[in-house]
Amino acid sequence: MNIKNHDGTANFVPGTVLDIHHISPAQLGQLGLEEIAFVKPVMTDTGPAFAIHAADGTPMAIASDIKLASAAIIQHDMLPNLVH
Repeated sequence: MNIKNHDGTANFVPGTVLDIHHISPAQLGQLGLEEIAFVKPVMTDTGPAFAIHAADGTPMAIASDIKLASAAIIQHDMLPNLVH
């Protein structure tokens, strides 16, 4: 169920069915925001590393290896997902 805001955008109401065909980019970015973090291989000034991002793409941290990145995500009660 979506409830329309005054500007015509919709807010997701927890516990309802979400129609992904009628979702705004902002709402899509909020899905899984507190449950999922993405790990992406990156190149830094000191060499290869793994960037950790929130579900909406917000950078959160950098780790030296994939195991450390995953452990940091799990330690914060989130699920790690690899982006390549």
